Amino acid sequence: MSSVRVRFAPSPTGFFHIGSARTALFNWLYARHTGGTFILRIEDTDKERNSEAFLNLIYDSLAWLGLNWDEGPKIGKNGGGDFGPYRQSERSDIYRDYVAKLMNAGRAYEKDGAIWFKLLGERYEVFDEHRKKTVTKVKVPPVVIEDRIRGRVERLEDEDFVIVRSDGNPVFHLVNVVDDIAMQVTHIIRGEDHLSNTSKHVALYEGFGVKPPEFAHIPLILKQNGPGKMSKRDQGALIEEYQRRGYLPEALVNFLCLLGWNPGDDREKMPIDEIVRLFDLPGVNQSNARFDDKKLAHMNMAYLLAQPAEQFVAQAREYFTRCEKLIPVAPEYFRAVMLLCQPKVKGLEELPAYTAYFFTDDFVIDQKVRDKVMAKGEPKARLAELVELAKSADFTSEATMTEALKKLAESKGLGFGDYQAVARLAVTGTNVGPSITGIFHVLGRERTVRRLETCLTGF
Repeated sequence: MSSVRVRFAPSPTGFFHIGSARTALFNWLYARHTGGTFILRIEDTDKERNSEAFLNLIYDSLAWLGLNWDEGPKIGKNGGGDFGPYRQSERSDIYRDYVAKLMNAGRAYEKDGAIWFKLLGERYEVFDEHRKKTVTKVKVPPVVIEDRIRGRVERLEDEDFVIVRSDGNPVFHLVNVVDDIAMQVTHIIRGEDHLSNTSKHVALYEGFGVKPPEFAHIPLILKQNGPGKMSKRDQGALIEEYQRRGYLPEALVNFLCLLGWNPGDDREKMPIDEIVRLFDLPGVNQSNARFDDKKLAHMNMAYLLAQPAEQFVAQAREYFTRCEKLIPVAPEYFRAVMLLCQPKVKGLEELPAYTAYFFTDDFVIDQKVRDKVMAKGEPKARLAELVELAKSADFTSEATMTEALKKLAESKGLGFGDYQAVARLAVTGTNVGPSITGIFHVLGRERTVRRLETCLTGF
């Protein structure tokens, strides 16, 4: 195992955001690419907003995405390690010890009930127009950050800052740096929005006499429409939404990899082992990535198409059961319906509505589709011919049904399409779905004839 140690440090204060998932993924990929260690650390010091339900959601979401952590809270096969506890709420004594080190070294002091980190340099006072008060500044050179993604970044940190609030709670900057030192983190991979914090963190590392880890600030995920970062309120932003909708985790992971990283060519659908092999920080883009739910749906469809038959059917059955949509039919029939529709759906969530007419004869006829079909050609004559065909045709396969329908069309001097629309309306009530002869084959002779005759009578 290499010396690379990376960490993902979420707060259990809300639903699991797609940006957080992407940050976890990039850390996980880098750890796996380098043979390093992926640490899960929980930032749960916000007592008012923390929730055990949100914490469990973090664990469940990471597990669903396949992002197993090597060190961290012990959950199932994940976690453990020699640098715990891995919840910040359980590390108060460690923070006090580190604050004491700063106080003893003259790098921290008390003021107004809080503890402040002291910068080194000549002090002077200026009037701050924005804050409308006189503040103490420190003459210091800019903090230089050699970021693995952003390149050379300079930021000026010229005022002392609070590290422990007056209520005794340590601030984000302190606990992050202390934990990264104590857990021997070598690379900090996080969102670009944290770059503004990094000058404070570098100053704290210097105050502790520790060389900072390497920083890599990944691009933001922009909302699908309009300017700005994708927030938890934006459509498609929550990981649990994709779980609920039946998306495949491997499709979502593949999609997230491409939000800010590319493999160096035009490939998009890639197995995770190949992504791990190729992933490295130089391949991460500086420019922000825009979320695209259509591209994600297309990716999910590609993964669905590639699934082995039995795996797809099993996932479909699990989704129908979870959504309380499972119809009591023979397993063989359910399997045939699902496999017929597999090439057509973008996600498992589409299956209940897409396949509804397979499970009941009491399906709704789309009136707009009916009017359109009735206005073209001779639909009643075509229906009558389809009834006679269905009574004698070979239903043993889709291929035999296709051949029979082609022969009927040729015998009438017509094309396959002259029968397709009215046949689909009669047996499904709509104008979309899998191949019409595939539907005939799965429905079987009796149901097909009955539906064709019912539609003919209704005309």
